[in-house]
Amino acid sequence: MTDLVQKVARDIRERALLPPGIRLLVAVSGGADSVVLLHALHELSREDGWRLEVAHFNHRLRGAAAGADAEWVRAEAARRGLPCHVEAGAVREHAAARKLSLEMAARELRHAFLARTARRRGVSVVALGHHADDQVETFFLRLLRGEAGVGIRGLRWSNPSPADPEVRLVRPLLACSRAELRAFARAAGLAWREDASNARPDTPRNRIRHRLLGLLEREFQPALRKVIPRWIEVAGANADLAATLAAEWLARGEPPFAALPPAVQREAIRRQLRRLGVAPDFARVEHLRRQPGRPVTVAPGARVWRDEAGRVRRAAPDAPPGFLPERRALELDTPRGRTTFGGRELAWEIVPGTPAFPVRPPAGMELLDADRVGRRVLLRHWQPGDRFQPLGLERPAKLQDLFVNRRIPRAERRRRVLVENAAGEIIWVEGLRPGETVRLRPDTRRQLRWTWAPAPA
Repeated sequence: MTDLVQKVARDIRERALLPPGIRLLVAVSGGADSVVLLHALHELSREDGWRLEVAHFNHRLRGAAAGADAEWVRAEAARRGLPCHVEAGAVREHAAARKLSLEMAARELRHAFLARTARRRGVSVVALGHHADDQVETFFLRLLRGEAGVGIRGLRWSNPSPADPEVRLVRPLLACSRAELRAFARAAGLAWREDASNARPDTPRNRIRHRLLGLLEREFQPALRKVIPRWIEVAGANADLAATLAAEWLARGEPPFAALPPAVQREAIRRQLRRLGVAPDFARVEHLRRQPGRPVTVAPGARVWRDEAGRVRRAAPDAPPGFLPERRALELDTPRGRTTFGGRELAWEIVPGTPAFPVRPPAGMELLDADRVGRRVLLRHWQPGDRFQPLGLERPAKLQDLFVNRRIPRAERRRRVLVENAAGEIIWVEGLRPGETVRLRPDTRRQLRWTWAPAPA
């Protein structure tokens, strides 16, 4: 067994990439890296009992040369006695329809093909030929796109397929350089196909490969291709930790979002944006992390916002910028109850009997006429145009003016919780006197004891 094959075997074993005896789909483009991958896995399969199958995707981007690559891979698989699965896709049409670059469109179709083939063949692992130089190029590609955090950790030794999380991708060659793989292929007498498009400087990856990396190695760091993978290894471990903590927080909701480290906050927001189908770019994540309650536009007519508890939501289409769109119906059809809303814990208790006057409830409590409040109310926040008639005022006034008179800061006004009755009338606003129409009267028969406090951590 050659030194390179032993190195690949050691990485597979130490990183638990491939258990013995499994069926494995090997993605083979025909280039030197994928041919070496197939050769190494085929040689190791004699000892580990892997059952290999070959998969090749024709992107139809290079005319007859692409078709010749597909036939060459078929012949190579047949020479080794391995099943081979070939499919072609219309990458240019897919790119135009989805408004993607050719590289991204090709990636989407290729991964969809590999996942589809794996499922059809009952295979759960796909081996890819990415190597150390791919890792460095991907790092700079993502860095220059402005990606950060988890997005910049580079290629991983193992991760779920972007097309199907039940299919696992493995990259056994990540510790091998392009030069090392080609030297091995030549020494072993392996043939491969050259993709002429890899030499054209018309894609960002090719410009990084042929221009940027050479400049950095000559002028700044001759050991660049060793330094960057080490950095990625450390950054990737830190990103994995943040991802684990974010997933745990999303499942539990504890501790409070404000108490999380910034790295975990960012990852929690990123994950929620992905669930909503929104690209989690850095500026968008930072806006949501730093400005709770302030919606951010993600597409024409579409906005998202984050509440104080850390949950990212789609903004109502009519919610004005800067105002919290969260609202919730509340049924007061039980003698007592409790809920949380807008970072507040709200509780109520309905008590029969006429109140004794004068009534002076303690701080954090208001006494209202339960029958005039009604059995169903709406919890929400201040919106432009809201009017409210607190106790003692002859007629409703603009809620904004009431806040200004009480010297309540602008940001705090938008977080205050208010209650609206079934008729659409505001009957209570956090921090203001109760609504005139629901005040206690001598003929009150049931009192609503309404309390509020910051939600517990």
